[in-house]
Amino acid sequence: MVIESHRPLIVMLIPLIGTVLILLNREDENKREACSLIAAGAMFLTVVSMLPSVLEGNTFHYTLFTFLEEVSFTLNADALGMIFATVASALWLITTVYSIGYMRAHKEHNQTRYYSCFAVTLAMTMGVAFSANLVTLYLFYEMLTLITYPLVSHTQDEAAYAGANKYLFYLLGTSKAFLLSGMLMTYAVAGTLDFQHGGLFPSGVNSTVLVITYFLLLFGIGKAAIMPFHAWLPAAMVAPTPVSALLHAVAVVNTGVFSVLRIIFHVFGVDLMQSLHLGTATAALASFTIIMASLFAMTRDNLKARLAYSTVSQLSYIILGGALLSVSGMTGGIIHIANHAFSKITLFYAAGSIYIITHKTDISQMNGIGRQLPWTMAAFSIGALSMIGVPPVSGFTSKWYLALGAIESQHITVMIILLTSTLLNAGYFLPIIYKAFFKPPDDLAHAHGTEGDKDGGGHDGHEISEASHKFLVAPLCVTAVFAVLLGIFPNLFLNLAKWVIG
Repeated sequence: MVIESHRPLIVMLIPLIGTVLILLNREDENKREACSLIAAGAMFLTVVSMLPSVLEGNTFHYTLFTFLEEVSFTLNADALGMIFATVASALWLITTVYSIGYMRAHKEHNQTRYYSCFAVTLAMTMGVAFSANLVTLYLFYEMLTLITYPLVSHTQDEAAYAGANKYLFYLLGTSKAFLLSGMLMTYAVAGTLDFQHGGLFPSGVNSTVLVITYFLLLFGIGKAAIMPFHAWLPAAMVAPTPVSALLHAVAVVNTGVFSVLRIIFHVFGVDLMQSLHLGTATAALASFTIIMASLFAMTRDNLKARLAYSTVSQLSYIILGGALLSVSGMTGGIIHIANHAFSKITLFYAAGSIYIITHKTDISQMNGIGRQLPWTMAAFSIGALSMIGVPPVSGFTSKWYLALGAIESQHITVMIILLTSTLLNAGYFLPIIYKAFFKPPDDLAHAHGTEGDKDGGGHDGHEISEASHKFLVAPLCVTAVFAVLLGIFPNLFLNLAKWVIG
């Protein structure tokens, strides 16, 4: 049942109102940060208020205006959108707490700009999550790219601008060259851009035209980081760690894979994807990205760079699940949006905590760091085990359903890819855990580093302790706990996934 409601619009307006309040209180950091926390909390509660109804199969619908007879600016909170919105809103609240600890401890400049851009970013993210058609999605997708540019270039040095320019070039270039063209072809063929369960194309359309349209849309979503359109993501590591967490878990990359799932489920539909063999082609692209990104990750000594390539790999698990076109495979891809988000943000939080407390950035520097930062590295270990797929952490649930999906669709090659990638995941995460807990600490005199994200600084000889950094350590412990709980109690997102698949 479709429920006409302002609530999807209200979810978007809350962070925009929060942005205004942040700017008005720019001179008082306590009030400014309180405004960010209140906005994040209010948005999360509003999103959660829609969950019971959506879990019963309903959707919340709101049309703001129509600018062509067949094209409208419309919001629609359905099951797929609610998965994305719930994850993003929850992690904005936690990331705001983490940001307070990080930005204050590092005495970052332009903190008002940071918090205001962060809030607008979440508004645009909710717009993508609740888009009812390709035009609305495209508008919010593009605005999300633009509003995150100041965050990526936050440190305002040469490296920051170079990374941010690459970020902008890849994301705007792919969307203008491919996504916009794919939208126009979709409209020309289907006569509508509204998302529909089972797809929106009529029967009898030329298959070549449909295949071209599909790949224009797929490659136009650069935020999904499918190779070879992935290089922007490692380049964006010049940003401060909270921004990296935003990019990799809360908003940007999840926007990419979420949009790909929209294309698969609600533009083309499972039946058309199967008849044109687009699922197999997409699975091949995703599998290639999974393996190659994992190999790149193994060669990186900088912790954030290794996590960046891990993200490239893990995103393609979501796309792979959708491309399998089997019930279990699609379920695994959908729930991995949440499972990856909570696990990966834990890893980035831990990387930021390590840097702020010890100024270490390279994995080769992290001998014995688990004895010095036990809470941080325990949480890191949970996030890493989730990425590997070790039960009962949430990543195992994703991989279990993906493996079942590969069996259901008789893609034995995909099973081999999943097993190989799991070994590669272990190959680049377990050495970090081993160094942290089973090797003796390095001499403090050698505990120097310059972070790959240019946060700067070197160790000043003070005692290494988590006690004075509660705003850093508490959020990563919370997300680590959620990474475990989502593995033990996956029903919320599994039930939403069932409504997506139908």
